[in-house]
Amino acid sequence: MSTNSQDRDPDIELFVKAGSDGESIGNCPFSQRLFMILWLKGVVFNVTTVDLKRKPEDLQKLAPGTHPPFITFNGDVRTDINKIEEFLEEVLCPPKYPKLAARHRESNTAGNDIFAKFSAFIKNTKPEANAALEKGLTKALKKLDDYLTSPLPEEIDANSMEEEKTSNRMFLDGNELTLADCNLLPKLHIVKIVAKRYRNYDIPSEMTGVWRYLQNAASREEFISTCAAEAEIENAYKDVAKRLAK
Repeated sequence: MSTNSQDRDPDIELFVKAGSDGESIGNCPFSQRLFMILWLKGVVFNVTTVDLKRKPEDLQKLAPGTHPPFITFNGDVRTDINKIEEFLEEVLCPPKYPKLAARHRESNTAGNDIFAKFSAFIKNTKPEANAALEKGLTKALKKLDDYLTSPLPEEIDANSMEEEKTSNRMFLDGNELTLADCNLLPKLHIVKIVAKRYRNYDIPSEMTGVWRYLQNAASREEFISTCAAEAEIENAYKDVAKRLAK
């Protein structure tokens, strides 16, 4: 019996940055973003790690001048991350594959300035600038915390006389992982590890929304199995996180 071509998964290969050993998953939030999306879609796909120190010749031919992550989809090379995300959401759609777009527009922008504030904080070498840059990062994290602890419209019971004060949802847009989480979580995880390792900075414990969010992510296979090892993440920032000059 011939299977209908509609029933078959497309032929997808994801190319991600390799770690320092040239084989394991490297530190790259963009690689992890696409890895998580494909995993959440429930589609069959292959993953190839690319050692940037010795880019294989066949890869140069496949996507000349391109750094991972990128994908091949039924033989077509696609390299723009945002466009890949849009494309996958469009072609891997219901009823066969779940829709991953967030329902609330704010979920897509929550925490979107954290990584820039973190980068400025971690790359800074001037002791006199450290406090202000740390404050900038804390402020960006607080904005995310406020979003995660504020109830979404559907969490507010219209019939209840009591006002819903805090949200207990697991992720940005509700209790399911969405594209918004695939974008933010890999970056937030890097911030947590690298800021602690090189600047002894902890995400403040009173940010219960952020900590709940990170803990919920750590219980999901789609997140932990697509993540680089902590040592790999720390190693990637070894030369970036300059010591503060005394």
